[in-house]
Amino acid sequence: MSSDSVPTARLPTLITARDGSRTIGVIDVIVAAGWSCGGMNQLYYSTRCRMSVAHGRTHSVTLYISPNTCHTPHAQYAAPMITNAKLAALFERMAQLLEVLGENRFKVAAFQRAARTLDGMTDQAHDLVDPGNPGDPGKPVDLSNLTAIEGIGKGLAEKIVELVTTGELQEYADLMAKVPAGVVDLLDIPGLGPKTIALFWQKADIYSLDKLKAALEGDALVDLPGVGKKKLDNLRKSIAFAESSGGRVRLGQALPVAAWFVDTLGAMKQARQIDCAGSLRRGRETIGDIDIIVAATEKDAAAVSDAFVKLEPVTEVLVHGPTKSSVRTGGDAGGMQVDLRVIDPKNYGAALLYFTGSKEHNIRLRQCAIDRGLHLNEYGLTKQSDNKLVAGKTEADVYKALELAWIPPELREDRDELNLAGQDKLPKLIELAEIKAELHAHTAASDGHWSIRELAHAAAERGFHTVAVTDHSKSQAQANGLDAKRLRAHIKDIHKVRDEMKDTITILAGSEVDILADGSLDYDDDLLAELDIVVASPHAGLSQPPAKATARLIKAIENPYTNIIGHPTGRIINRREGLSPDMPAIIDAAKAHGKTLEINAHHLRLDLRDIHARMAIEAGVKLAINTDAHAQSNLDELIYGILTARRAGATKKDVVNCMTASALKKWLART
Repeated sequence: MSSDSVPTARLPTLITARDGSRTIGVIDVIVAAGWSCGGMNQLYYSTRCRMSVAHGRTHSVTLYISPNTCHTPHAQYAAPMITNAKLAALFERMAQLLEVLGENRFKVAAFQRAARTLDGMTDQAHDLVDPGNPGDPGKPVDLSNLTAIEGIGKGLAEKIVELVTTGELQEYADLMAKVPAGVVDLLDIPGLGPKTIALFWQKADIYSLDKLKAALEGDALVDLPGVGKKKLDNLRKSIAFAESSGGRVRLGQALPVAAWFVDTLGAMKQARQIDCAGSLRRGRETIGDIDIIVAATEKDAAAVSDAFVKLEPVTEVLVHGPTKSSVRTGGDAGGMQVDLRVIDPKNYGAALLYFTGSKEHNIRLRQCAIDRGLHLNEYGLTKQSDNKLVAGKTEADVYKALELAWIPPELREDRDELNLAGQDKLPKLIELAEIKAELHAHTAASDGHWSIRELAHAAAERGFHTVAVTDHSKSQAQANGLDAKRLRAHIKDIHKVRDEMKDTITILAGSEVDILADGSLDYDDDLLAELDIVVASPHAGLSQPPAKATARLIKAIENPYTNIIGHPTGRIINRREGLSPDMPAIIDAAKAHGKTLEINAHHLRLDLRDIHARMAIEAGVKLAINTDAHAQSNLDELIYGILTARRAGATKKDVVNCMTASALKKWLART
């Protein structure tokens, strides 16, 4: 692509594909209004990037490269812009603040509705903003592109323009000034809503987390209207659970930020190689700090480090040196610490291995080296006798010198991986490109943001042969769940689109059916029998004792119409613990009844978690990896489910989404 094809260019960007220290592909992208990439991960065989430019023109390119060599920017951090995600989060926070202040409920609802709309949009709102005419400042900005969006009126459109053009919103600043600073912290506590926060503030002078924790040491709040002992007990649990996360952030928060740093630094000519390390590279569900390793010569190291500390998301420089720097990010990048190590190219593989971890894996490797008369650290593998370097340039070189196959980062947790590597028996882990079906997705019939046809087209564009429409059942009233009459009408709508698109993709008429507290499903069997697929999931009653939770899930598994148990614990990472069933018993029941357990790929869930998915695989129980998509952007979260499955040791044969269309049809007929 030449820059001539892009109008009024203002921002140069490089997409680089690397093979070791050799750049095998560079695309010079000049973008007028920012650009976005349809997903980032180191497992892509191909990465399709969609660049939205001025005047509504779009250019696309597909890079076909080897695994572990692609570093592409993530939409949210690819350029300085106000993304839909940021707009949605800001409007949602404004709705919460308005509710705390007791403002007009219709205004609250308008902000909430706008947040949902923006969160589900495929096109970026900033691309729809008219920048005005610099030559005629008095000319009004055209809001028609924004007001054409359902749920966005003139007032909200003006706020979007203000945010996109200035990076700030005066009304938000005014709202923040009206409440004590600690109120914002209270809004982030699970189970503590704006109305309760307002009650605590106005009636008990509680406006910070410290004040709330002090009050919860006794029962002083129990007599407040609508509170009660049970609610206070739940609040104590929520606060304790949130604090137990130790400040770790979710994988889905950290990976996009890391991708931005890797791509930006990787475009420098001084950076010969670059990778993420640490728990992020191993695909853990929560991350402490982001670790980035760069290979550069001694004379180039300072240039890389200097560029790193000056990057746009950096708000604070903690450490700055030629080979080691640490910064803290702000804005969309969410206040994370990012650590950079600049390594001599001859030691790069050893350093990447060392800083990837885990600690337990590294201890095993060092012992393996000692047993062979060698010494291993971040500088390389050397002989104990004369300290001569044996290996260090690549990870594979180090593993080979230790008589081991290269071990994928996701498996480096000291779970027998060294033994398997020594026997060349490591599993061929599942890859993103092997997923061929989405079996859990929602449309506008319940709480999704797209039509059946839009969902099907998006799935087909990703190379899927099958997509299941699984809207919520009637008990999920807050998610616009379907009663029996609406579901039957919805099935007819699905069948109509199915018939129209039969040559493009197979569309299954399904439902995400609530598992009620006693384990029964939310629809009668005669209605379940009309569905192609049933994803049975727990949504309410998530504080049940383990024994009741176990019985509940087993009863759902025993239902003959259940195909998949969706997000089996109902947890929300760092926010809600969810159910704690006897997982071996659940897995045994799934095996006995031929049912599948889901890894829900949504970055807030990752449920099943990796250790339970590993147990299921070892028992011979199939997994489903689904995004639970409510909008097109959610499909990008499939990578988080893949990383979780890889940590569990999953191969394509363990995952029903990897089946051929005919095999999947037979599987559905059996379950």
